[in-house]
Amino acid sequence: MAWRGNSTTITRFILLGFYEFPKLTIVFFSIFLGIYLMTVSWNVGLITLIRMDPHLHTPMYFFLSNLSFLDICYISTIAPRMLSDFFRTHKFISFMGCTMQYFFFSSLGLTECCLLAAMAYDRYAAICNPLLYTAIMSPTLCRQMVAGTCAMGFFGSFIQLCALLQLHFCGPNVINHFFCDLPQLLILSCTDTFFFQVMTSVLTVIFGLTSVLVIMVSYGYIVAAILKITSAKGRSKAFNTCASHLTAVTLFFGSGIFVYMYPNSGDSLSQNKLASVLYTLIIPMLNPLIYSLRNKEIKDALSRWRKRILS
Repeated sequence: MAWRGNSTTITRFILLGFYEFPKLTIVFFSIFLGIYLMTVSWNVGLITLIRMDPHLHTPMYFFLSNLSFLDICYISTIAPRMLSDFFRTHKFISFMGCTMQYFFFSSLGLTECCLLAAMAYDRYAAICNPLLYTAIMSPTLCRQMVAGTCAMGFFGSFIQLCALLQLHFCGPNVINHFFCDLPQLLILSCTDTFFFQVMTSVLTVIFGLTSVLVIMVSYGYIVAAILKITSAKGRSKAFNTCASHLTAVTLFFGSGIFVYMYPNSGDSLSQNKLASVLYTLIIPMLNPLIYSLRNKEIKDALSRWRKRILS
């Protein structure tokens, strides 16, 4: 702690992690380590497959490879520190380390939020304007959309970081979580957080609601287009191209809404912690499976890759 006038300033925090389950430390460590390794390997594998197979050099898979890269970075801001904390007696993290962890976590989360909206627009262009799809979703536009989502995500998080650094923390310094998340930091602040909460609400509207609106409008047009398809096979094919994305969107936004709109008191702290595991660890692991299991093009690409390896 450092002294500021007659008060102390917190220079480090204590992350409690999963202290409620001391007998399950080895079990949790093994599960989360397995999840982290599978997430990295599956997403790296999907990126490699997309890069190597010319048949997958389309806007849809360009966005998917960027989503996989984003998921690797996203989980890596949380998992390594969380795994090391399982065997630490003193789970300290510096104030700057805590704020930077939240900055990168928030930046990547906001970027993924925008990227999911961009992927919805891509599906709209593919299904509603199939003849113009290649012209609409040009390589230049795709790169600009990805760059734009990254810039927006990091800019939104940078605003939060600047405001977070203005808060004063004088004690206590115990964070009942396995990483430095915003709600827990605001609880520990000794200064008024009203402005910060207003700013966070504005950012939520700009990023969250705008992305959801883009996704809903895109799928509104997509559903209307699918209903005009006369053949059952055509409808099924069109629906399957969107089902994976809709599943990923539902998991990502659903878990986020539960954590950040559910009361942070009493028994809900443990529930929020478990929900946080879902969107910080489980979803990045599931995304490559969601987009691959029922995807004929991915399966065909895997078959071609196996033939090249065996030949």
